[in-house]
Amino acid sequence: MANNKPTNIRALAAKCTYAVIDQGRSLGDELPKQMAKIDLKNKGLLQEICYGVLRYLPELENEVQQLIEKPLKGKQRVFHFLMLVGIYQLKYMRIPDHAAVSETVEAANALKNRHLGGLVNGVLRNYQRKVEKQLTNTTQAELPDPIKYNHPGWFIKKIQAAYPEQWQSILIANQERPPMWLRVNQQHNSIDSYLEQLNNTDIAFEYVDPKSQAIKLNQAVGVEKLPGFAQGHVSIQDGAAQQAAILLDCKEADNVLDCCAAPGGKTCHMLERVPNLANMTAIDIDENRLVRVNENLARLQLKAKVITGDAASKDWWDGNLYDKILLDAPCSGTGVIRRHPDIKWLRKANDIEKLTELQAQILKNIWSLLKPGGTLLYATCSILPEENNLQVQRFIENNNDVEHISITDNDADVGWQILPNEHSMDGFYYAKLVKKEQ
Repeated sequence: MANNKPTNIRALAAKCTYAVIDQGRSLGDELPKQMAKIDLKNKGLLQEICYGVLRYLPELENEVQQLIEKPLKGKQRVFHFLMLVGIYQLKYMRIPDHAAVSETVEAANALKNRHLGGLVNGVLRNYQRKVEKQLTNTTQAELPDPIKYNHPGWFIKKIQAAYPEQWQSILIANQERPPMWLRVNQQHNSIDSYLEQLNNTDIAFEYVDPKSQAIKLNQAVGVEKLPGFAQGHVSIQDGAAQQAAILLDCKEADNVLDCCAAPGGKTCHMLERVPNLANMTAIDIDENRLVRVNENLARLQLKAKVITGDAASKDWWDGNLYDKILLDAPCSGTGVIRRHPDIKWLRKANDIEKLTELQAQILKNIWSLLKPGGTLLYATCSILPEENNLQVQRFIENNNDVEHISITDNDADVGWQILPNEHSMDGFYYAKLVKKEQ
């Protein structure tokens, strides 16, 4: 391990959350950098603290604001996040209070400012006294919604407008820890035989989705514990994401495009279901993310043509029309906040209009690559209507060669909106569109 790198877990958590909130970096990019500095046994603790601070950020900020005279600025901002780290431990973790405080104060030294360790210590001790004396300035009911529900105000307003009866349950679901779902590669095992293998290794499962055969575990386990993981017998994929391959229902003769494919779970699922598929092309604009697509294909021993390409253009296209297209459109990610709590703070209100414009542009372009009689499955991991049913409805109205195929029990629904934690799944949207024969 290199010298001069702070290995105090709380110091790394402060650096990570500071990078996300103040510097706008993705938790998915930043956390692995900090993980690389510590041994395996501490990685879970670092992840728990970082995810926790981002889940409860407004609530923790509110606590700190009541306990300091003036906010920290500039180079001292990382110590503000260290205080959030400390209060999160005291409020939500089972670490003994004395250990949480002492390790968090020691982190100030690891961050090369022992002087601010005194301030951190004072804030955490005062928080403890406040809790012991049950001194609260406001009841939970009196708190502003962004603090009460730990979501940005603009997002709460959007959810209230879109789901007037369900907005509170959606926000609460976003705060829950996501379950672990498995996708069984049925080229190797039937669902029943894999469930038997899970039983034999004492891995308890709770539910099997009747549509996709996705398996939900009682609790998450390391992939190394899953029977046959290294051999490609099983993958990790949320139950909602596993609906895509079922809905698109590829056949052996099909020329298939997975558009915006990274990290490749849906590409692989389609190939697992139809191993002799005539042709599978997976494109994504981000070359770095396509590394994951190739890794997943290799582990599962599957083959696809993987191309770096912009779905809004045709520069990458070979000129052959597709029978089936999965368009997993770039979106706000507002359906997967429970898995990626940084989305709440990285996504801004004015992003949504830009995203809907991009989605419309991609949908128009990709539709032109579909054969008459072919099927396009439009998908997002969003719960915002403007990215989902309103986007699809507008596309149908503006194009006379589009037929919408209902995929819910209600024919009036434009697509299928899965809300966060509905059937224990992530928030997701699907709409099935067929190009009319002219």
